[in-house]
Amino acid sequence: MEHIRTPKVEQVKLVDRLSNKAVTGTLHLTATHLIFVESNSTSAQEIWILHHHIASVEKLPLTTSGCPLVIQCRNFRAVHFVVGRERDCHDVYSSLLRLLRPVSYEELYAFSYNPKQNDQQREEGWQLIDLGAEFERMGVPCDQWQLTDVNREYKVCDTYPRDLYVPITASKPIIMGSSKFRSKGRFPVLTYFYQEKKSAMCRCSQPLSGFSARCLEDEHMLQAISKTNHNCRFIYVMDTRPKLNALANRAAGKGYENEDNYSNIRFQFVGIENIHIMRASLQKLLEVVGTRSLSFSEYLVGLESSGWLRHIKAVVDAAVFLMKAMTVEGASVLVHCSDGWDRTAQVCSLGALLMDPYYRTIKGFMVLIEKDWISFGHKFADRCDQLDGDPKEVSPVFTQFLECVWQLTEQFPQAFQFSEWFLIQIHEHVHSCQFGNFLGNCQRQREDLHLKQKTYSLWAHLLSEQQNYLNPLYDPISAETQPVLEPSTQPFHFRFWRNMYHQFDRSMHPRQSILKQVLTLRENSRELENTIRSLQSKLQKYGVAVSPLELRTAHRERTLPARPRSLILGAPLSRKEAQQQQEDDEPVVEAEEAQEEEDEEDSGLSRSCSERTVEGSSGTENGYAELEEPFSSAKAEPAVVSLEFGVARMTC
Repeated sequence: MEHIRTPKVEQVKLVDRLSNKAVTGTLHLTATHLIFVESNSTSAQEIWILHHHIASVEKLPLTTSGCPLVIQCRNFRAVHFVVGRERDCHDVYSSLLRLLRPVSYEELYAFSYNPKQNDQQREEGWQLIDLGAEFERMGVPCDQWQLTDVNREYKVCDTYPRDLYVPITASKPIIMGSSKFRSKGRFPVLTYFYQEKKSAMCRCSQPLSGFSARCLEDEHMLQAISKTNHNCRFIYVMDTRPKLNALANRAAGKGYENEDNYSNIRFQFVGIENIHIMRASLQKLLEVVGTRSLSFSEYLVGLESSGWLRHIKAVVDAAVFLMKAMTVEGASVLVHCSDGWDRTAQVCSLGALLMDPYYRTIKGFMVLIEKDWISFGHKFADRCDQLDGDPKEVSPVFTQFLECVWQLTEQFPQAFQFSEWFLIQIHEHVHSCQFGNFLGNCQRQREDLHLKQKTYSLWAHLLSEQQNYLNPLYDPISAETQPVLEPSTQPFHFRFWRNMYHQFDRSMHPRQSILKQVLTLRENSRELENTIRSLQSKLQKYGVAVSPLELRTAHRERTLPARPRSLILGAPLSRKEAQQQQEDDEPVVEAEEAQEEEDEEDSGLSRSCSERTVEGSSGTENGYAELEEPFSSAKAEPAVVSLEFGVARMTC
């Protein structure tokens, strides 16, 4: 609170950045939030902004209406205040500059946030994710892979987790030698095991090869990985960088593997740009989406010139290559970039998501992030600008991963248990620093900060409200019928993620939400089912038999002919298809006519005409497109049409 000069400012205008409409209210500045409360007492709007969500604050020159204050947030919210007095605006501006740049981890919101849980509940929240159990689910350890304790005290690599899985034949001297030949000591280790083909996904950092250096231990390490898979004689080495970047690193004594020195490897560049290119690309994208009154062509040109979707496509392309190498060719793959914590994390996690349906569930997705991002040392503190550090280290690497996942959900809407709001909520809390999961750069640093004793886990919070993030289109059966996803990476499949970058611009959202409509229908259906069960129990209680109406309806549902399996609903059938369907329908029609005759005899009614059930609204859908005989010239009597149980009955 000592950094807050003016805790309350009245008569502040909030200006919508797209419509330019303004509302008046009061601005409050607390130790953790910036709060705007609209003056309208009947429908007062409140906006709460965490200090750590604020990426930048800009104080514009004084105008006739007041002093403008523009705030850009890391969750892509943009707010424009107009403060009446220049002095008040300067006080708020100075306070925010200090509050949004904490100098130590203890100043972050996670260390003061209290969800009113006791120590046992806090501990249970942190125990929800067990990576040891996750590797057991994959089938590791096994006869080819073992758990090593070489990094139990973080002596080999301080940015890796304690528990690492390596080939059985990889001895400690080989591991130690390989780590010394790899940038930051990040030697090749297992991150995912595809049981069906016994192929392994491994990750590491670039070798310190320079122009001609080599390391026998590192070569033996890759050979040991190759020997774990008896279904393939070689392994792929994927360098996720553009080749030009890798060549430039050779001048600094780093580089990439020389195929002449390593036996049985196939080298592949996939060309994902570095963190600086990605940071600039996102900035260009935000400039486009934040500009008012753009023409359609200007918007499309701006979106293209930002290159953002092109970079998203590059990451998905790399993941698809990885997936096909492991599932189709049955080859093991070693993935690395420069230091193995940015592009490597993107490709490995996305590749595992394509191969394993478990990672497409809510709990499995948490496990995937915990394994490939948090435990393997993605630098969340630097990339998400958690402390007042080097701005050149900031980059939207994790944001790109979440968007890649969203692009996949658009192609496979039934394959994911969670909706896009689950991804957006994770992105929100990666930058909020409200929970301890993403604080710091590696596991060792998190242990030194005692995060499990001082902060709370995001995963427990998300699981407690997972009903809000369920995808109503999710089909668990698809996990069995289509366990591996093979997305198309054609350019027209990549879309702008409106709900991420315009989530706070309500005027940009559709007036009708398909997701909300589906959820409403499901809820109504669930209520009706409960009502039916309640009525059935009452009927059984009073000894009432099943209704004849129910029996008749069920009979008609069973005897309805199947609809044509055409690509487009209602498409005309060919002559052969029509004849085949007519032959299939004849037994059904005859059985139905016989049943109707029995009903007429029971009721004492005599009819001289026959009845036929006609389904559908088109003649082509029922196989009546082509008639064998011409119509009779005699004028037919008017037909009597009645509706019974949703099926048209035509009486001749």
